[in-house]
Amino acid sequence: MKQDAARAKGSHTILYLLIAAMVLFWSANYIIGKVALREFPPLLAGGLRVAMAGVFMLPVYAAQRGGAKPWNRRDLPMLVYLGVFGVTLNQLFFMIGLSRTSVAHSALLIAMTPIFVLIIAAIAKQERITLRKAAGMLIAFGGVGILNLLPVTGPPGSQPTVVGDVFAFLAAVTFALFTVIGKTVSLRLSAVTVNTFSYLTGAVALAPIAIWQGRGFAFARVSAAGWMSLVYMALFSSVICYLIYYYALGRISASRVAAFSYLQPVIATLMAAAVLRERVTLPLIAGGAVIFAGVFLTERG
Repeated sequence: MKQDAARAKGSHTILYLLIAAMVLFWSANYIIGKVALREFPPLLAGGLRVAMAGVFMLPVYAAQRGGAKPWNRRDLPMLVYLGVFGVTLNQLFFMIGLSRTSVAHSALLIAMTPIFVLIIAAIAKQERITLRKAAGMLIAFGGVGILNLLPVTGPPGSQPTVVGDVFAFLAAVTFALFTVIGKTVSLRLSAVTVNTFSYLTGAVALAPIAIWQGRGFAFARVSAAGWMSLVYMALFSSVICYLIYYYALGRISASRVAAFSYLQPVIATLMAAAVLRERVTLPLIAGGAVIFAGVFLTERG
């Protein structure tokens, strides 16, 4: 009995350490992305990241293929749709947004993904929007308005802009679209299969843009830090964090896993202040608090 209890306690400790690593990796993704954008244009960086993630997913797919739910030709249109809209557009919007706004604004806007998931699920008649959830949405959107109350100055590339915020907003919307539709597809196929095909399809869809952006680009001048930044974003943020996320969902409730996501914007903002010297302003703190309150109310509504 004592040995079983010790094993259970040890497995829970490992699980929460993995979740902590996931939150840290995802938080650092914004700062690493800023480093990559110093050397790559946003569209090229997004294309290369998705292509690398697709390559990294292949051995994971091969390892689980024997126990995976089989797919057939009828599944391909939806998998392509997910790759184009859930991966291609998401990565383009994320990289463009990150290049034009601050880490804090990007992280807070993407933290609103659960709200967009609810809206899309309601349109698809998978969820019902209650009065409490609607109130939470309005509060969260009010927080977005507070973020832009006062102009902010800072180091080059770290100033938040309305254009950058709009693209970060769109990145959250497209990821929410991927989440809702991907959940439906995952009822028939394994999550690893869905994501592998989505990344590979996204890589193919982004190939023309990456080739166009790569023409005349001095790849030889890219530093080791620049290349490692892309590898980090593809391997850690896109593959390893995903595997941890679904591993955790299989062992604890989704609400408990989601609770850790509230730490992500906070850690990302503190990292950006320390590494990139981004300013933590009063509108940022107030807007972030209001967004958190709105998202929390929406999820609990």
